[in-house]
Amino acid sequence: MTHPENADILSTVVQLLTEQGSAGFAEGIRLLVNEAMVRERSAALRAEPYQRSEARLGHSNGFKDKTLSTRVGKITFDVPQVRGGLGFYPSALEKGIRSEQALKVALAEMYVQGVSTRKVSAIVEQLCGTSVSSSQVSACAAKLDAELSLWRDRPLGPTPYVFVDARYEKVRHNGHFIECAVLIALGIGVDGKRSILGVSVALSEAEVHWRQFLATLQRRGLTGVTLIVSDDHAGLRAARAAVFPSIPWQRCQFHLQQNAQAYVPRLDQRAAVAEAVRGIFLSSDLPAAQRRLKEVVAGYAGTHPKLASWIEENIPLGLTVFAFPVAHQKRLRTTNALERINQELKRRTRVARVFPNESSLLRLVSALLAEISEDWETGKIYLSIVSSFPPTT
Repeated sequence: MTHPENADILSTVVQLLTEQGSAGFAEGIRLLVNEAMVRERSAALRAEPYQRSEARLGHSNGFKDKTLSTRVGKITFDVPQVRGGLGFYPSALEKGIRSEQALKVALAEMYVQGVSTRKVSAIVEQLCGTSVSSSQVSACAAKLDAELSLWRDRPLGPTPYVFVDARYEKVRHNGHFIECAVLIALGIGVDGKRSILGVSVALSEAEVHWRQFLATLQRRGLTGVTLIVSDDHAGLRAARAAVFPSIPWQRCQFHLQQNAQAYVPRLDQRAAVAEAVRGIFLSSDLPAAQRRLKEVVAGYAGTHPKLASWIEENIPLGLTVFAFPVAHQKRLRTTNALERINQELKRRTRVARVFPNESSLLRLVSALLAEISEDWETGKIYLSIVSSFPPTT
């Protein structure tokens, strides 16, 4: 495809609108956006077309059509391409992509709540400014399911840190309301960025469901895992030991502090116990944490023997993080990253209250998680990953 050269694009658009009025809106937008994208490509390459420059980062590689539905109708833009290893996509179209993602999530939510295709069609028309038929909406829903399935089954790769957790949603199953478990895995890759590795809907957190979920991640290519972070659950613990038997485990420190409260007999003593446990976790290194642990156990052995025994047995499971780089430890202590994801899911799923089936639940959480994951993968680095890790023996 050839791209029109225009030294004064603004004058061309002004002339177009003067001659055609509102009929020229679409073409005017096309010309302006095309010009903006070409200039952005030049800035990204650090060189103008055909310019010789030692600072050049790549080369122009023509254009590719992309048609978007806008409030002035469908417009086909000429998206600039590059070659030479530089990742480039014009920001002028990013909002269109984000709107498309938001529309997919909205579509998933509407289907979850049983909205008819006719009503969905009307809503889409209001959102996008273009009419769509009920059959097109149905086709879009089917395409959405196919895209989400591909996303859930996409290949994985080396992922040093893996966080796993579950949340529960009410689902109608065989004529009854049950609590279904949504199993989620979050990873921090070798590039230091987070991503949602996978999601599954199961009838419970029994070992069989966790084992199947973790084994699926492994079959998809999950490798290079040096640490798994999670809360303690019998089914997850057994599944983790079966699928990743040699991988160190960090038990969530936040949940450990909460669990300790069950062994405190009086309410007025809970703050002191929480502070004592937190003091162990905030030690400067593992030897210091182990010394502090012995002091705390000894301090409660006489007055609260059950608490002392629980602390001695369980708190060491939250100290695995000390074997990892100091710069990483703060983000590896807890499953807080997943807790925030669960809060976002709750905010979006509580409207539905009860899902008609497991498929509708999986559709909605997949759409939300795919959007969150893409924002992470195209955003800033979450953790600076170093080249050396502790041995995974």
